[in-house]
Amino acid sequence: AMSVDRAADILRELDEPARSELLGGLAPPLRVTLLSILGYPEGSAASIMTTEFVSVPSDWTVGRTLDYIRKVERTRETVYAIYIVDPETHLLVRSTGLRRLITGEPDDSIMTVAPDRVPVTVSPLTDRETLAQTISKYDLLAVPVVDHGKILGIVTIDDIIDTMIEETTEDVHRFGGMEALDEPYMKMSFLAMIKKRGGWLCALFISEMLTANAMQSYEGELEKAIVLTLFIPLIMSSGGNSGSQATSLVIRALALREIGLRDWWRVALRELPTGLVLGAMLGVVGICRIALWQYMGFYDYGPHWPLIATTVGAALVGIVTFGSLSGSMLPFALKRIGFDPASASAPFVATLVDVTGLVIYFSVALVILRGTLL
Repeated sequence: AMSVDRAADILRELDEPARSELLGGLAPPLRVTLLSILGYPEGSAASIMTTEFVSVPSDWTVGRTLDYIRKVERTRETVYAIYIVDPETHLLVRSTGLRRLITGEPDDSIMTVAPDRVPVTVSPLTDRETLAQTISKYDLLAVPVVDHGKILGIVTIDDIIDTMIEETTEDVHRFGGMEALDEPYMKMSFLAMIKKRGGWLCALFISEMLTANAMQSYEGELEKAIVLTLFIPLIMSSGGNSGSQATSLVIRALALREIGLRDWWRVALRELPTGLVLGAMLGVVGICRIALWQYMGFYDYGPHWPLIATTVGAALVGIVTFGSLSGSMLPFALKRIGFDPASASAPFVATLVDVTGLVIYFSVALVILRGTLL
């Protein structure tokens, strides 16, 4: 027979009236259980729990518990975790594993073999990320979902792995600059794929128009020093790459709860010197490249090539630093206003840094090249 949590997953995917028709054909106890699970918000602990677990009263013996497990083994999600409840109040008091149980004497009370500590539990509305971290932190095979001390169900490690794969897939899709796919890639229809990808592409394209506006603002400078256009792709890609790196690191740290919203200033203080050093590294490489091409005769940048090299080097320091800072702060801003930090996609960060990168580049050029090329 299908497990309760799997049945709930299938019902959640069905639309009305198919869902109601299927529920109507089920046995009343199972229907009540499924409706209870479906009533919880999607992504919460209770929405992915199963009610098929081993629970015994605290006044049972080890032998009686083992006999009970043998009888119900085929109808339980797992028998490796046994939950002990008060026989009168039905409140969860202890939990133990099958290993401890089989090493105890048959006449021993089950409370004597159970660890003398409060069981690790989660509430029905605990989100999937917190649930996964709890299971990982305490090396659990399953975690009980408890409401007011009473155990409603359990979430096993295989269930949380399935949900985390879905969560990670959604984050990867969003970070790639598109809506998360609802189905496997090869099963998506052509129109659905266009819908998922087209909206974000149009939004990013419109945003990139700001880059053209920025270049138009410096049209006069470009006419005087056409050589500056040679380094625009290099400048833009360097800033976008540094921003995407910072965004990736911060999004992952937020997902793993290594940092929180209150840590934004610590991240900023960390990314500022990092951006300066990375920018200086790229700046040195850029200056050396221009000097090498000039001396080797690959390209003649003109008599003012040292100033051009200095402009490129200084601009790279500023742009990479800005990219690192903006890329690291954007996930915090999105999380603060209630959006998924993964929405700070790499294309979006690159677009933001492209526009500001051009402004920084030409501003530096105006300062260094004024009176010579400009």
